Amino acid sequence: MTRREERELAFILGFEKIFNDELTISEIVDIALEAEIIANDNLFAISLAQMTNDHIEEFDTIIAENAVGWRIERLPKVSVAILRLALCEMFYVESIPVKVSANEAVEIAKKFGTKDDASFINGVLGKVIREKDLK
Repeated sequence: MTRREERELAFILGFEKIFNDELTISEIVDIALEAEIIANDNLFAISLAQMTNDHIEEFDTIIAENAVGWRIERLPKVSVAILRLALCEMFYVESIPVKVSANEAVEIAKKFGTKDDASFINGVLGKVIREKDLK
């Protein structure tokens, strides 16, 4: 499985969490394993979903600060899940270049969201990269 496919799985897990906040991410992973949506060897996806979930408040603050004119509650859920995932990679997965994480987020948005989602995500992540001086 490619990294992009693993990211997509992590996105799906995070997106599911938005709608099932009463479940832990581990419970969502268990359900996905049982339904054969993911497999035990999807370690990157599972790890990324867990790490993203562990830092949701931090990422939501960053999103709110950089999504000018938007409250996070009003953003499309697809965009929120993708932004959280990308920010997790950008801040906590040192082996992946920041620009790769941003580009992958845009590609996931094109697949699962709308053209507007992709443009919005690109703008927010670009602003974060510039303001946080990420490389």
